[in-house]
Amino acid sequence: MANQRILGIGSALVDILSQVPDEKILNELGLPKGSMTYVDADAAVKIGERLTQLYGSQRASGGSTANTMSGLARLGVESGFLSKIGTDEVGEFFKMQMLETLVKPQLLTSDTPSGRAIAMVTPDGERTFATCLGAAAEIRPDDIKPELFEGWDIFYVEGYLVANPTLLEKALDTAYAKGMTIAMDMASYNEVAKNRELLLRLLNDRLDIVFANEQESFALTGLEPEAALHYIAERCQIAVVKVGAKGAFVQRGSEVVTVPPMKADVIDTTGAGDMWASGFLAGLVKGENLEKCGMMGAIVAKNIIEVMGAKMDATRWAKIHEAIAKL
Repeated sequence: MANQRILGIGSALVDILSQVPDEKILNELGLPKGSMTYVDADAAVKIGERLTQLYGSQRASGGSTANTMSGLARLGVESGFLSKIGTDEVGEFFKMQMLETLVKPQLLTSDTPSGRAIAMVTPDGERTFATCLGAAAEIRPDDIKPELFEGWDIFYVEGYLVANPTLLEKALDTAYAKGMTIAMDMASYNEVAKNRELLLRLLNDRLDIVFANEQESFALTGLEPEAALHYIAERCQIAVVKVGAKGAFVQRGSEVVTVPPMKADVIDTTGAGDMWASGFLAGLVKGENLEKCGMMGAIVAKNIIEVMGAKMDATRWAKIHEAIAKL
């Protein structure tokens, strides 16, 4: 897989992050802790204003796939991102942040405001999202043109796209027809539970690499982590089940690897899964063995949870490159 180029598709979102002192505000807003809930534009504005007023906030480009593509670009892998933004300041901010992290943006535009994800981070570092997709929800099956996939080798999809099954299937079919390797991160246990049948079908027909955490793999298979890992691995090339502070399991064929956990000073888990995927895939395209790929994923994830939000500065990235070089 050496020197392969990775194209991702997902929702272009700007993350608006607030650290909240307890779960009271989540209960008040009716948001299950640790989940991602879709809200409309009015609700997003109201929640955002309320949180900023109460606790302050900061923003960064986000969206699950966009985070992974940024991580890959920082790790020296050529990556691109396909989505739709509004012709507004939020969309411009998103595009600039993509370019700054060296991701090649393939961004379509709409008159609808750009998407935003409001993240509430509790003291244990767990994040709960209220997401308004805005323009990102307007990417249509007709927008998926074969030429957008030219020159790319791996196609990476966030599981959140199950909310738009026609788009998801068109994108996967186009990538499949181009002979691309297809990777998916399951993204959110509540979305997996709602769309289980579709995801199981895609697992059998289209997916080559699957990333899931403990809750997501359970929602998909009804099995505990290691049994879920085997179930997924029997149906695709590489299965990854992350078990939080306990590390991760990876399986390819009959080869099973346990990736040990890394000690981290948890501040905010936003982007942890996205960054784990970027480290793992960077190892994979560089021809590393599964164990090293997993360790690379763990190193990047450990660093992201030690900062607020899903972006890290140059000093932090230098530290990551140093840690990877020592493996």
